[in-house]
Amino acid sequence: MTEQTEQTDAHVWLEEVESERALAWVRERSSASEEGLRGDPRFAQLHGGIQEALEASDRIPLVAQAGDHLYGFWTDADHPRGVWRRTSWESYRTQDPEWEVLVDVDALAAQEDVPWVWQGASLLRPGCDRALVHLSRGGADAGTTRELDLGTGEFVPAPEGFAKPEAKGRLAWRDRDHVYLTTAQDPTGATRSGYPRTARLWRRGTPVEQAEVVHTIPEDDLGLFVHHDQDRSQTVLTRVPAFYREQTLVVTGDGVQALDLPETASVSVHGDKVAVELRHAWRPDGTTEHAPGSLLVAPLAAVLADPTSAPWARLVTPDDRSALVDVTWTAHQLVTTTLRDVRHTVQAHRATADGWVSTDLTDALEIGLRSVSVSAVDDHASDDLWLVTTGFLDPMTLSLAQLVESTESTDGVALEPLRQAPARFDASGLGVTQEWATSADGTRVPYWQVGPADLPLDGTTPTVLHGYGGFEHALTPAYDPIVGRAWLAHGHVHVVAGIRGGGEFGPRWHQGALQENRHRAYEDFVCVARDLVTRGVTSVPRLGTTGRSNGGLLVGNMLTGYPEDFGAIVCQVPLLDMARYHQLLAGASWMAEYGDPDDPEQWGWLQTFSPYHRFDPERPTPPVYLATSTRDDRVHPGHARKMAALLEEHGRDVTYWENTEGGHGGASTAAQWATWHALAWAFLHERITDPVS
Repeated sequence: MTEQTEQTDAHVWLEEVESERALAWVRERSSASEEGLRGDPRFAQLHGGIQEALEASDRIPLVAQAGDHLYGFWTDADHPRGVWRRTSWESYRTQDPEWEVLVDVDALAAQEDVPWVWQGASLLRPGCDRALVHLSRGGADAGTTRELDLGTGEFVPAPEGFAKPEAKGRLAWRDRDHVYLTTAQDPTGATRSGYPRTARLWRRGTPVEQAEVVHTIPEDDLGLFVHHDQDRSQTVLTRVPAFYREQTLVVTGDGVQALDLPETASVSVHGDKVAVELRHAWRPDGTTEHAPGSLLVAPLAAVLADPTSAPWARLVTPDDRSALVDVTWTAHQLVTTTLRDVRHTVQAHRATADGWVSTDLTDALEIGLRSVSVSAVDDHASDDLWLVTTGFLDPMTLSLAQLVESTESTDGVALEPLRQAPARFDASGLGVTQEWATSADGTRVPYWQVGPADLPLDGTTPTVLHGYGGFEHALTPAYDPIVGRAWLAHGHVHVVAGIRGGGEFGPRWHQGALQENRHRAYEDFVCVARDLVTRGVTSVPRLGTTGRSNGGLLVGNMLTGYPEDFGAIVCQVPLLDMARYHQLLAGASWMAEYGDPDDPEQWGWLQTFSPYHRFDPERPTPPVYLATSTRDDRVHPGHARKMAALLEEHGRDVTYWENTEGGHGGASTAAQWATWHALAWAFLHERITDPVS
């Protein structure tokens, strides 16, 4: 299938990412698109408002604790590429903390003439006097790692210091004189998906060629990943044969031992305990069945010995309305975040001599109808939690939640608000409702509607429908100053659909749109679009849709499969050619989601949702805006390029724009992000707030 498609694909040359011919094609279209959209008088206002929000000095500085300090990454107008910095708890609790800058990415980029983008840092515990700093060129997934001496503020030069050349992979501390190395440039090669397949232990001061092999996986696997708990001297490897399959391996004094657990389960090891989140039903003892979506916990030693006889405790039991979305370990407790009817709830679980005790914290944490993100402040030393809450019309709040076994505080929680972000757009008169539409097979599909509370149901309101529908990712309420300023503040409506393929209702919801059932996600999405029109919220000429990545594939299928239902489409960093996606960059890793085009039976269903092949020259299409990044090394920019060329060839209304850096995110700095978003929203204003009759 791939060879035949390549031979008959007149636009395959656009997959040559940096060829002179392809880049000339990109520059010509990007310049024309930018010139046209910048000419809209609304563009400057959109761009300025978005950049102002992204660079606002009163944003919440999110941090993580390591040792005695709080560390965080920050960008602003003076530091568009950002600074990595730290402060103390005492200072952080003040309105104007004092920060010590550890890495100035802008200065480093200027010094080395490389558009560096921050990828994170790993501190050497317990002293926290060294760090492994991860950077990428232009925001690509492939990156470099360098060792930083926090005492001198200088990178430690080779051969004394650790450094990983540019490639997919990471360095991870084992101790002061050893790191674990994974790199796609390993002598054993990369996996078919382009990720590392070998983990090595590298000793300080020795050539990397002498690094000892810890474990190697087959080339057809997706990748191998390393996690080392420095405080507990515990190393865990995760072998990922494919999406939704993994094998957990514990490095012991006797070598590497695999946990004999279901490969489709998601596993986390924390000290002497193992948590297993099931995607499919499992009977560990051959008798008791645990349903998909359940969370089980058992002692690590018992699981290493024999998981069939381990004393599994079930902490989460799902039903058709709920889904487990996050598991957070603290020093003595396990905290779970679940969705019920796409609304967040939080539970704390504590092991006692009589078994596990669970407490619902939802009311005590004052979540309400907002979304919540929970993370441990220090999972080795305390049960404290970072709590970030947000809603469509509620700016972010950061709190410190202290879990205690017995307290006079409500439900064993002491809640300390730390930061409240200000409003970034005028939300007066706006409201949020949760609605439900009915899909082609009778399934009820939830969606959130944000817009004027007194909306006239006469079909006149410009409306944008957003979706994703893949990889178990759930879309939940979140405050977005970009959507707020660019769209909601104008009195328009924004809708977020929780279609199948996502994680809104657990494994069954995701698996309901896998591979040959992919059409269910698209039927769900269009049923929401039609429900909006039926209810009088909007009309087809005033209905736009947006999607990124897998969401780009979603809206690409609206373009070619349901063009009569939309007035305009914004499709960003998308997959669109499902015949060749598995041959392009990380595409092979997604075959568990979509299927294998080289298998004739699977190509039979893949071609039904491949927009590049589904395009019908005899069928009209709405105006479409396609955007990608030259530096995207995850989803190949050739998808967007070739689709634009195909539409152009048939005289369709297509606007194409490509950023020169930004990776799969699409942009690297606030100024780039402002352009990225302003162009798309200017397009939507032009096409559906002023539709051509």
